[in-house]
Amino acid sequence: MTMSELKTKRLNKLMNENGYFSALAIDQRGALKRMMGEDSTQEQIESFKSLVSGKLTPHASAILLDPEYGWPAVGTKDEKCGLLVAYEKTGYDTTEKGRMPSLLPEWSVKRLVEKGADGIKILIYHDIDDNSGVNDSKDIFIERIASECVAEDVPFFLEILTYSEEIEDTKGKEYAKSKPHKVIGSMKHFADERFGVDVLKVEVPVNMNYVEGYNEGEILHKKEEAAKIFKEQSDATNIPYIFLSAGVSSELFQETLKFAKQAEAEFHGVLCGRATWSGAAHLYKEKGEKAASDWLDSEGKRNISSLNNVLASTASDCGF
Repeated sequence: MTMSELKTKRLNKLMNENGYFSALAIDQRGALKRMMGEDSTQEQIESFKSLVSGKLTPHASAILLDPEYGWPAVGTKDEKCGLLVAYEKTGYDTTEKGRMPSLLPEWSVKRLVEKGADGIKILIYHDIDDNSGVNDSKDIFIERIASECVAEDVPFFLEILTYSEEIEDTKGKEYAKSKPHKVIGSMKHFADERFGVDVLKVEVPVNMNYVEGYNEGEILHKKEEAAKIFKEQSDATNIPYIFLSAGVSSELFQETLKFAKQAEAEFHGVLCGRATWSGAAHLYKEKGEKAASDWLDSEGKRNISSLNNVLASTASDCGF
């Protein structure tokens, strides 16, 4: 399919001048509330997001926000910074197996675009090996959203978080063994044209804490094997893909991007959240807005600037 002029214009708004994504994510809701304290108010969460937006968007090509707490932060973002908006409810249905997502009922893609969104993001939890039938329901869910995005001529970003119904701890050793298959399998699946995805937001294909040279404990992957997995991920799709930070430290995330480049993986930037600003959330909770603001002015800007320096030598042009 050829991409429309309007969609291309919107994608360009979300990328930097070098043709890749150096985007900031702060669409967290439940996770952010836990970081700031369960007693955090709507006003405090909105204020924190606005603070992060004002301090860090001058250094980002786009910011990802949510409609529940994020609209005030649109007013503090840099005018050159594009706007991605999350369309899904936070979390998933815990009453049944399958981690089914759902949409915010008071919003549609049309209304988000009318509000100023340059792109729409959906997060889906996916186990490529689930044979219960839930994956068919998830496929239909994504197809519907894709149709909305096509109707509004707006880019569709799909974030995939993989899991296993059999392995509860996705950070542990057992899941690390199956992670390459899970991540790459889900990427291939949703790269199909029927899903209408313009950009995939994905995990790195290995748990770096089990890669030789990146951990102090047990090794599951030698460097050469891990490099092949990164290259296999890159070859799995022709759709541009960007990495999420998954809450790892800023340092580890940057080293991972360098490793991906060395493996000849052609990724197209990042949509990085907690690795950039998480320290400010803890300070906001413990010491207040001034302390968080000072942290963002120093550590936060250092994190995003050093990440941008790494991206300059690692990320590939999307070619839109």
